[in-house]
Amino acid sequence: MKVLILTLAMTAGLLLQAPAQADTLLVERAQSQTAQMPTRGQTMTQVEARFGAPQVKHAAVSGPNNRRANPPITRWDYAGYSVYFEYSHVVDAVATKASPNEIGPKPVQ
Repeated sequence: MKVLILTLAMTAGLLLQAPAQADTLLVERAQSQTAQMPTRGQTMTQVEARFGAPQVKHAAVSGPNNRRANPPITRWDYAGYSVYFEYSHVVDAVATKASPNEIGPKPVQ
C-alpha cells in the first residue's frame, strides 16, 4: 500500500512539473478570422476588389445532369483560407490549417 501511495505521489509531482501545452484548434482560429474573409452573398468581383487576386482559381465543378439541382461550384484559394462560389456568389469561406499540428480537417488533396 505504501508503494502505491508513493508511486501516485511521484506521478502527481511529475505531472505538476510538466509544462502546460495547448493545441490551437482550427475552429478557434477560424472564428477569429471571419472578419478577414469574404461573406456569404458577395460576388466574385466584390471579393477580388476587396481581397485581391487569389493565389489559385480552380475551375468550376458541377454535378451530373440537372444544373439547377447541381450548380457549378468554383473555389478560389487565398493564403489561409478558400472561398467557395455558387455561380458567381460566395456560399462559404473556409480557413485552412496553419500548421500540420493544428487540429482540424485534413486539407483537400
